[in-house]
Amino acid sequence: MKKDSIEDLINRARACDGEAFVELMERHKQSMYKIAKAYLKQEEDVADAMSETILDCFEHLENLKEAQYFGTWLVRILINNCKNMLKKRQRFDCTDGIEDTLQSVSMEEEGTRAFLDYLQPLEEEDRILMILFYVWGFRVREIAELLHMKEATVKSRMQRGRGKIKKTFFPLVV
Repeated sequence: MKKDSIEDLINRARACDGEAFVELMERHKQSMYKIAKAYLKQEEDVADAMSETILDCFEHLENLKEAQYFGTWLVRILINNCKNMLKKRQRFDCTDGIEDTLQSVSMEEEGTRAFLDYLQPLEEEDRILMILFYVWGFRVREIAELLHMKEATVKSRMQRGRGKIKKTFFPLVV
């Protein structure tokens, strides 16, 4: 049985040949695993990074300019996915203590409880920004550094969060 070249497999995969795409991934599976394992220690994270990379490659195969660089392109996507997972984990590690502390707020601190109720309509990331700013007293610059974001991103998310709170709880004022 003749083994197809990478270029042939890529051309067939671009023409919606699922078997060709699977063969491409099978040929690179071992190296993908080794690279992901070097970045991410837990098997679940490695599997997530690999599956995310396969999906990204499938969705963006048309963007590959030269078929001969498929392996390099695939590895670059995998590394970016691994780094993104590490960043997300680092953000959550920083904020886990905040969430644990907020869970233990006693009923005596009714003002804090009421504030937390106002934050319920917000998405998790925006809620964390508001908690860091209003409950913990961090400055925008400090929040940006802590969560590895740009200051402008923190400001715009906080502004959007405030607007969502106003619309939810004070619809007649807006």
